[in-house]
Amino acid sequence: MCQKRIGKEIAAFLFLVFCALQNAYSSGFAIFTQGASALGQADSVIAHTDSPSAVFFNPALINKLEGTHIETGTTFIFPSREFKSDITGVDDETEDSMFYPSTVYITHKFNEQISAGLGIFTPFGLATTWDDDWEGRYIGTKSEMKTFNINPVVSYQLLPNVALAAGVDVLFLDTTLEKKINLSGFGLPDANQEFDGYGNGVGYNFGIVYDVTKDISLGASYRSEIKVDIDGDSDFDLPSSTPSPLRALFPDTDGKADLTLPQQAHVGVCYKGFDRLTLETTLRLEGWSSYDELELDLDQPVAGSNKSITEKDWKDTYSVNFGAKYQLNDRIALLGGYLYGGNPVPDKTLDPVVPDANTHLFTFGTSLKIKNFKIDLAYAYQLLEGRSKSNSVDDNPSDGLLNASTSANGKYETDLHMVGVSLSYNF
Repeated sequence: MCQKRIGKEIAAFLFLVFCALQNAYSSGFAIFTQGASALGQADSVIAHTDSPSAVFFNPALINKLEGTHIETGTTFIFPSREFKSDITGVDDETEDSMFYPSTVYITHKFNEQISAGLGIFTPFGLATTWDDDWEGRYIGTKSEMKTFNINPVVSYQLLPNVALAAGVDVLFLDTTLEKKINLSGFGLPDANQEFDGYGNGVGYNFGIVYDVTKDISLGASYRSEIKVDIDGDSDFDLPSSTPSPLRALFPDTDGKADLTLPQQAHVGVCYKGFDRLTLETTLRLEGWSSYDELELDLDQPVAGSNKSITEKDWKDTYSVNFGAKYQLNDRIALLGGYLYGGNPVPDKTLDPVVPDANTHLFTFGTSLKIKNFKIDLAYAYQLLEGRSKSNSVDDNPSDGLLNASTSANGKYETDLHMVGVSLSYNF
């Protein structure tokens, strides 16, 4: 039974690696950091723009930018997560950390009809580190993910009031996850398992903007699914007293999976009829229903099997955004916004590596123009609604051993503080 349990733990851990990747792009942990001006308006910038970050949000808008625009920026993200156990009542929290996903955008208007742009950005990726002795240590102690996306686009002014655009996404991903392995049945302390994975994929995006009147604009954009082929290796750090027969059950093994990131669509309506005020509301849709199961293939058989299939049954989700920009004078603009987002993860497959939940995002910011330079500053507070885990997603849901005290069932509370800054130059 121990051999079977250990084999299932390895497969379960690899499953959680890829599960963490997908949670990090769901509504609860979407990265709202593709430009400080957009962040200050809660990303309600699908039908209007004054920033080359339109490459990300709606590339059709880059035709509205005269000349050449270059923008670089970063967002400092400070996440916090707390857990209260249903079993022991003990409180745990993640270690303090900071992340700074960054962006670079370039756009150029060749003539009245054609513009082109390039975006380099991080579409998703955060990290979580729990104490080595926390209740869910056999599920995960550390999860870290980084992505890097290159997105060239071209925009074409089809009519005086209609522009179309299309682009290509080339995405690179790497991740590291760690967990403990329960060896108490052998009279040994915990072992440590680390998984490192790397992958890449290609997708596409397009956009359209339609100026209904001089005051009303409609915008829509779409990003395709991206299939990421991930290769990884899992390494074990066992206690020095581990006997050889037991060591043989923990081979360092490679694993593979095909991860499909969801399609995403935005629709926005902008109104500029007020003297200095611009308003926009946006709807975002994410197609997570395609993620019904995850299949993993291991290079070396573990407990007689090198394949694992895990049920997920995720659902499509959405967010609603509201943004405002008030032009105080020729140099200074004030920004504000709010976003509400659902989450795709059903209760039965919720896990504590990244416990997703419905989210609220509150933002404000400012833009300052100095000759050909523009500085954007934004602050955002993201609050995830409390989420309770009460399922059998744990270190090994089938053996009935030690699960009650290590399942990490309980209440999860998560929030994030974000500070964004962007600097742009046009000529």
